[in-house]
Amino acid sequence: MKYVEEFRGRERVQAVAAMINAEALPSRTYNLMEFCGGHTHAIFRHGITDLLPENVRMVHGPGCPVCVLPISRIDHATALARIPEVILCSYGDMLRVPGSNGTSLLKAKSQGADARMVYSCMDSLKIARENPGREVVFFAIGFETTTPPTAMAIQQARKSGLKNFSAFCNHVLTPAAIQNILESPHVREFGTVPLDGFIGPAHVSAVIGSRPYEYFAEEYQRPVVIAGFEPLDIMQAVLMLIRQLNERRAEVENQYTRVVTKEGNRKAQELVAEVFELRKVFEWRGLGQVPYSGLRIKKEYAEFDAERRFSIPSVKTEERKGCECGAVLRGIKRPFDCKLFGTVCAPENPVGSCMVSSEGACAAYYTFRRHGR
Repeated sequence: MKYVEEFRGRERVQAVAAMINAEALPSRTYNLMEFCGGHTHAIFRHGITDLLPENVRMVHGPGCPVCVLPISRIDHATALARIPEVILCSYGDMLRVPGSNGTSLLKAKSQGADARMVYSCMDSLKIARENPGREVVFFAIGFETTTPPTAMAIQQARKSGLKNFSAFCNHVLTPAAIQNILESPHVREFGTVPLDGFIGPAHVSAVIGSRPYEYFAEEYQRPVVIAGFEPLDIMQAVLMLIRQLNERRAEVENQYTRVVTKEGNRKAQELVAEVFELRKVFEWRGLGQVPYSGLRIKKEYAEFDAERRFSIPSVKTEERKGCECGAVLRGIKRPFDCKLFGTVCAPENPVGSCMVSSEGACAAYYTFRRHGR
């Protein structure tokens, strides 16, 4: 299969592994953060950490949209689902994320709430058309990758005169999170991790392009290499980062040239700009309040904004006692550092969001039995 099989070849991957082992300087440590949860999952699925020398450490970032949503937003979605006239539509993983007191949308559904799993936001439009007497709310989450489809759904709802559809917007932005990880004083309680470079997200970068990362390379002197999800992609990105660090360079390089361009998908960017605007602040699990890191629906589309249409009470929530999800998302701790990991907290009964999504670090560690390194 073109662009897949050639990036999974054992001999090619082993050849790059040999170069990494030869070029990684024994006198230093390389702390490389893969921001994207898809990369985290791929790293463990393919056993990439076993191919790297001890002084090349992969730090797992907050790039799982299910994982970074704070408990308060889960509680808001649950409150919406419990309104008698509301059908709340959500992606499957979000149904299982525990909110306050361990209550998830799935548990709320078992208690009578009408929460339904959908595969796309367009499925929500179909449900709205089939239920004209009900209010259908789409639980919109995700990074820049899933934002354009939500914007398209809202535009289609307006064009078709669909009055019983709205979106509960929780879309967040990758560059703001990276900046927060590097400098924000609001997360000092979690400690800091020395980060030498970043593996940039693939799907996100296909939308926003590689240009937004140039700021981090220049301002913070941290190299960024955008990579695909196959084992050879990730290994090549690690090698490219090591070479930059050895040569004292801090640039943006694009390993994933078969998909990502410098400018990104202009049409998708324009669609998002038409429907959404920046929030002044948005809460991330593990990062706290991050300025200009989330999107909200513009006033021009206010009739499709669930936060304007419904009265959602403000709630103050805290992480479940003993759950280290916040520290895991910042790369401060690894899943096996959490006392709940693999015992009280497992995929069939998750305590924290990192164990729910397949892209969550805890779920990846648990699935591939990475309980040590």
